[in-house]
Amino acid sequence: MYSIEIKAESGLTPESATQLIQLSQQIPELDRPLTSEVLNQRLQGKQCLILVAYVEGELAGFKLGYEQENAIFYSWLGGVASDFRRLGLAQSLLEYQETWARRQGYNHIQVKTMNRFPAMLNLLISNQYLITELKADPKNLVDHKLHLRKSI
Repeated sequence: MYSIEIKAESGLTPESATQLIQLSQQIPELDRPLTSEVLNQRLQGKQCLILVAYVEGELAGFKLGYEQENAIFYSWLGGVASDFRRLGLAQSLLEYQETWARRQGYNHIQVKTMNRFPAMLNLLISNQYLITELKADPKNLVDHKLHLRKSI
């Protein structure tokens, strides 16, 4: 059994930005690198939640989200480094985010994913997220973008 710890922050710090950028480089699905500018643009001045997961003290995964509207929390980005998959980290991060959002007074969580990420899509559907919209890419089926939502 591994020692797993999840740390939460409600605002972006230089240290958390560095950790997120470093960790994002270990997640092959994230084909666009995270930068301080991107993080600041998405998170600054918004009610947000930054979750970072550690396994045996090593940086292993993250989940980022922010307020989209009054009662809607947007789960923006997350991932688990390849070396730490199959330990339940994505599920733990998702559950933490849902609990936190519910306690903050949000009624719904929204998320977007693509057909090319079947593990994420399966995780969301198995946690009662419902598809609310499909944005088709006529050139490539795997690039269809799916919008999902869950009442919490």
